[in-house]
Amino acid sequence: MWLEHEKWIKEAIAYIELHITEAVDAADIAEHCTVSRFHFNRVFQRHVGVSVGTLLRERRLARAAVELLSTDKRILDIALEYQFSGQDSFTRAFKQRYGMTPHVYRQGFRCFYTPEGDHRMDENNQSENTGYGMMQSAPQGWIITGVYPHQYSVTLDHVHVYRGRSSGTIQGKVDADPRGFGTLMQMFKAENYVGQRLRLSAFLKTDDVQGWAGMWMRIDGKDEVPINFDNMDNRPISGTTEWRPYEVVLDIAPHAEAIAFGVLLSGPGQVWVDGFRLDIVDESVPTTGGPAVNDTMPKEPVNLDFELGPQ
Repeated sequence: MWLEHEKWIKEAIAYIELHITEAVDAADIAEHCTVSRFHFNRVFQRHVGVSVGTLLRERRLARAAVELLSTDKRILDIALEYQFSGQDSFTRAFKQRYGMTPHVYRQGFRCFYTPEGDHRMDENNQSENTGYGMMQSAPQGWIITGVYPHQYSVTLDHVHVYRGRSSGTIQGKVDADPRGFGTLMQMFKAENYVGQRLRLSAFLKTDDVQGWAGMWMRIDGKDEVPINFDNMDNRPISGTTEWRPYEVVLDIAPHAEAIAFGVLLSGPGQVWVDGFRLDIVDESVPTTGGPAVNDTMPKEPVNLDFELGPQ
């Protein structure tokens, strides 16, 4: 049943993006997924955290915000394009979501906008013309780390968002070493989740990722020894993709002490993430990862007399 529900959610989100400027509503989306509106909205709310109607409205506002910064269209034309009844209703909804009118938003944030594809960095210019520049410290509650993390910049993006006012983004230099990665992560105590199955979900999009990107979750035991782990390395995101939902599901062992999660990027390109959620789920939801073991470690010590040369 969970896999069927997940299929509905992905179909609905793709339908919203494809028809976002058309006169569709929650009933049309449920009909597209061939599910009753009541049942579909209940399932959607449980998976995404908001109703399908709310998400449709928020996505229209987010896309309209980009139009305000990237075009010279009249505010009325943008309002009508995104299915608001007029400029007044659009202004009320926009101000409620962004804390300012569309006119003030356009005036104040246009200098932040850079078209996608123009975010590439080089050695001599790591932050000019990126639309937001390199972050010197992590967002509240988050940690910036990785292997060769100096080859990545982490920022908040107030233009390219899935919901709300900002998203997190990691950008790799054009010569970022593919053997390394940059990650934006959190770590918290596992005590409220032990013995349960935990689903991490979020919306991600990418631009010209030449290595791979994904989100990850790790369950640690005593002394931060990993127990379970999944970093989407068997289903990596690469190239250029639009906003899509992704998830990682792991069991939290009774002796787990900490849970770490985040988004990562390996190599050149850029990944955005928005709307992280952590939900306890039942066993009908399949896990996506497994034990964090090192399969390359030998069972016994070898070559103790150094008679064997290099491989």
